[in-house]
Amino acid sequence: MSIDGDGSAHEYGGAAADRHGAAGRLRELQQGTTVEAALAFYDSLEPVALDEMMGTWRGEDLPTDNPFDGLLASYGWHGKRFDDHDHAYPLIFNARGGHRVSINPALVPLAVATRYPRVLHAPLAARIFSMIRPLMSTRKAKARLRLTQYRGVVTATMCYDALPINDIFRKVDSDTLVGAMDLRGLDPPFMFVLHSER
Repeated sequence: MSIDGDGSAHEYGGAAADRHGAAGRLRELQQGTTVEAALAFYDSLEPVALDEMMGTWRGEDLPTDNPFDGLLASYGWHGKRFDDHDHAYPLIFNARGGHRVSINPALVPLAVATRYPRVLHAPLAARIFSMIRPLMSTRKAKARLRLTQYRGVVTATMCYDALPINDIFRKVDSDTLVGAMDLRGLDPPFMFVLHSER
C-alpha cells in the first residue's frame, strides 16, 4: 500500500506481509522478542493512512527489553484516541468506576523515565500516579496526526504537541497496528500494539 499526499491509501502487492501470517507473527513477538526482530516485522508491514487512524485504540506491549516495557500497562494505560487529524489524545488511562481519562503528556516526568526507568517501575510510583492522575488529566487534544517518513516509509504518525515524540504506525490489519515511539534520547524505539475499538 502507498500513501498519497492527502493521507489516502492505495494497495500494492509484493513486499507487504501476508495479513493472516502477520497477525500470528505478532502474537509470537508479543511473548517477548528482540528489538531487531520487532523492527524487522515492523518494516514488513504496510503503511497506515490518516483516516484509518480514527477512533479509540486499546494499547498493548510489544516487549523488546526496552526500559519502557510494561511501564504504561502498570499505570493503567488504556490506549489512544483520534478524533480527527488535529485532535489526538496520546495517553488514555483507565480510572475508577470504569471511566477513562486523558493525561497531558507534558506533565509526564520524561527525564526521569528515560534516565531512571527503574524508579517509575516501582509499585510505589504507580500508586502515586493513581493519586495525582486527576491533576494531570485534560480534555484538550495534545497531539496531531500527520504523514511522516520513518524507516523509509511514509505513514500515519502521532506528533505530540509538547514533547519530542512521534508515534509512527504500520498496519497488521484494519483493526491492528504496530507503533514505534520515536523519542529524542531513546534509542532504539519503544514498540507497542494498538487494537481498534471502533
